[in-house]
Amino acid sequence: MSSEQSFARRLLGSQETGLVIVVGLVVVILTLLAGSHFDRITNSTVNNFWNSNTLIQTATDASFFAIMAIGATIVIISGGIDLSVGSIYALSGVSMALALRGLGAAGQGTTVLVGLITAVGVGLLCGMLNGILVIGLKVHPFIITLGTMWVLRGIAFVATRAESILVPMSVTAVTKTSLGLRVGLYPVPMLVMIAITVVGWLYLTRTVMGRHIFAFGGNMEASRFAGLSLGKIQLGVYAVSGLTAGIAAFLGASFYGSSSSGDAQGYELYVIASAVVGGASLIGGKGSAVGAMMGALLIVLIRQSIRTLHFDQNYEWIVIGCAIIVAVVIDRWSAGVTARRLSRRAAA
Repeated sequence: MSSEQSFARRLLGSQETGLVIVVGLVVVILTLLAGSHFDRITNSTVNNFWNSNTLIQTATDASFFAIMAIGATIVIISGGIDLSVGSIYALSGVSMALALRGLGAAGQGTTVLVGLITAVGVGLLCGMLNGILVIGLKVHPFIITLGTMWVLRGIAFVATRAESILVPMSVTAVTKTSLGLRVGLYPVPMLVMIAITVVGWLYLTRTVMGRHIFAFGGNMEASRFAGLSLGKIQLGVYAVSGLTAGIAAFLGASFYGSSSSGDAQGYELYVIASAVVGGASLIGGKGSAVGAMMGALLIVLIRQSIRTLHFDQNYEWIVIGCAIIVAVVIDRWSAGVTARRLSRRAAA
């Protein structure tokens, strides 16, 4: 078999290719069923879904929890779980808003830099806290991050007294810049999502630390006997998860112009759903940054289809829950097929 045929076979058999096909089918179905309207500005008929406004807005909606899903996927690959990403997002966002309010009048560059450092720094510290607690207390990450989920959101609530804190317009102007597109189109969150996906892909597939994460999640005992520093790996994956939540918080707070302790409530479901639908295995050792992004896009397209096709929005949770169950079942079936194939090869 030639190298080109081998590459094509691996490409067609990959989880990400399947997701791209599914996302493409959903886009085609939405385009066909969404209908159209007459645009008085351009004097033309415009599809209700397949237009620049809806497509960029869909990508923007996905970007905030897709970025967090990439960090959460890295945790899941290691065999852990992080339920606190939504609370880290909220605390990072309100910390940034409070810091900028205390900073007062300053140049745009200074304001943006302080906001970014605050949001990302708080997110990173929260992630490291999760890692330290998981390592030090030797308690299952589900329990640790369930606790920090409430603690961190409570801190955000107390710090803001449940108020919404405005973010300076100079910060909002950076995130909502049009980059040459027509007014009303803001591609910055989408571009950051793509950039974080590329960095996550490189980190997992082209670095030693990334390979260690897969090894740790695939077989912890073998990793221990191989001499890997298990504590550093666990601390690192939770730090990355907190870091991505801080980046998402900076983008979200600056895009919407304010931050509150109630931000990203329920995002845990979307983040974990994106990771699982994207091919991450909850038992560890499997997942990808590209899959997490595609999973997030698919979840948002499901939400978009419910709105576009005028279904009852209360069904959104049911559909997403079913998507998680189906993804897990497919993952277990795929793992079983692979195990049987390897067993037959070994017997032969």
